[in-house]
Amino acid sequence: MILVTGNAGYIGMVMTRFLRDRSYEVVGLDSMYYGGCELYPEEVLPNKQIRKDIRELEYDDLDGVSAVIHLAALSNDPLGEINPSLTDDINFKASLRLAQMAKERGVERYILSSSCSMYGIASDNSPLTETGELNPITAYAKAKVKAEKEIAKLADDSFHPVFMRNATVYGVSPSLRLCLVVNNLVAWAYLTGKVAIMSDGTPWRPIIHVEDLCRAFAAALEAPVENIHNQALNVGLDQENFQVKDIAIQVEKIVPRCTLEILNKTGPDERTYRVDFSKITIVLPDFRPQWNLQKGILELYEAYKRFGLVEQDLHSSKYFRVRWIKQLLENRFLDTELRFMN
Repeated sequence: MILVTGNAGYIGMVMTRFLRDRSYEVVGLDSMYYGGCELYPEEVLPNKQIRKDIRELEYDDLDGVSAVIHLAALSNDPLGEINPSLTDDINFKASLRLAQMAKERGVERYILSSSCSMYGIASDNSPLTETGELNPITAYAKAKVKAEKEIAKLADDSFHPVFMRNATVYGVSPSLRLCLVVNNLVAWAYLTGKVAIMSDGTPWRPIIHVEDLCRAFAAALEAPVENIHNQALNVGLDQENFQVKDIAIQVEKIVPRCTLEILNKTGPDERTYRVDFSKITIVLPDFRPQWNLQKGILELYEAYKRFGLVEQDLHSSKYFRVRWIKQLLENRFLDTELRFMN
């Protein structure tokens, strides 16, 4: 049985379907922050669903679990800045506690969804390997760095953590996020006819389709433990490192009747990094990605049409994590500790 934390999220819904399609039994654990934010209903659900904040995890939640895929987190850099202390509690301390509990319960594999964001601002354009300098500039990235460092100390002959440093994810999911660069640019192009870049478009971003990300996690789940034991893996493809302006150019080419606008305004996000993904192809030879940017843009465009995305969705909170959490706080559905109020 596989415990997938954050199973109702953007990656988690696709991960659950991906594992269930491969005959895994899945236990989902999710706080359900984003209930009601779905683009379309997901028909493939976990074998068992636990509705719980990751900070409230109990030993019984790990009954029968042989591996953990830990996705649950405040899920991006801007969201992590709402309250950096809470980001540390959820993304670092709760991740470490889950690892400690899993080890005590005899769970062998702990697959942590980490992030290439921990590379922060790279000193040059050379692709960064897993041994490259970590330069986290956000609370989100700093918490991921701390989680990797402390969980690594738990590794032994019977406990095998692996740290999946994900590229920026894109692609269709029932729990859609429009705060991700490819998803966002395609939505603006389709709904407004404009592909607008607030910066000069030069920052580098590695990207990966959500289904290929799931393939990487499944490969880590199935690989010999000596391959993945206490390893950090950049999760992505070398050919899917892009400058933001190049992503926008591809969107302009594929989405009908849209034009590119580079506004050249300085935005708050200064992250820029290229990433070397050669290690994962060696360590996980069964990881065989099937998507590229052009194919993903077309998928998103067709999904937005099929499921009735409208221009108002660009300005609402439904598909934007920071806006949605702030709305829950303002309407007193969440308290200041980001726990649901009774």
